[in-house]
Amino acid sequence: MNSILRTIAFAGFTIVSAVAAPKAYDFKDPKGVNAIQFTLDSLLEPIVGTAGAVEGEVMFDATDVAATKGKIEVDAASLKVPNTKMTEHLVGADWIDAATHQDISFEFAKLDSVKAIGDGKWSAVASGKFTLKGVSKDVVVPVTLSHLEGAFGKRINKPELGGDLLVVRGEFTIQRGDFGIQPGKNEDKVAPAIQLTFALVGGAPKA
Repeated sequence: MNSILRTIAFAGFTIVSAVAAPKAYDFKDPKGVNAIQFTLDSLLEPIVGTAGAVEGEVMFDATDVAATKGKIEVDAASLKVPNTKMTEHLVGADWIDAATHQDISFEFAKLDSVKAIGDGKWSAVASGKFTLKGVSKDVVVPVTLSHLEGAFGKRINKPELGGDLLVVRGEFTIQRGDFGIQPGKNEDKVAPAIQLTFALVGGAPKA
């Protein structure tokens, strides 16, 4: 009898583990839509731009949202603003230096203050390392996560594929001087604070 009970318990554990296992969500968007917006709201010349070429992976389990972890990377050379000459300066050696420091990244190991705010939707705080121009700093990023079951195929117009989507939204602010980007210079035209805003979609195709 004990062996039978152990077998049943093990089988039940195996089923629960299979259902609850986290899935990998790929943030290299097949549609090329993912981008991060950056704003430098200076006195004389507010600047707004985008950074595309987003990729990365987030491990997510809707039954254990706090255990979410991952890394998002952006190709530094993809940063751009409406003015072409200003974009050249932005990615050049005196500013972002995209040729030397090719990736901008944020890596985190868990979420804190997780709160359900809707069906398949949570607010949380991601604490981790943000790396820019070869400098890594601890940052705290308020985020919302939306888990959309079965929406992966629908998004790419192939609903028969199934799969899930994870949408991560948030914003945070860094000081460019903290990352060695022209600290204290031209602050009337290029604000010292950079606000980063994102709404990124990661996909997990059906296995």
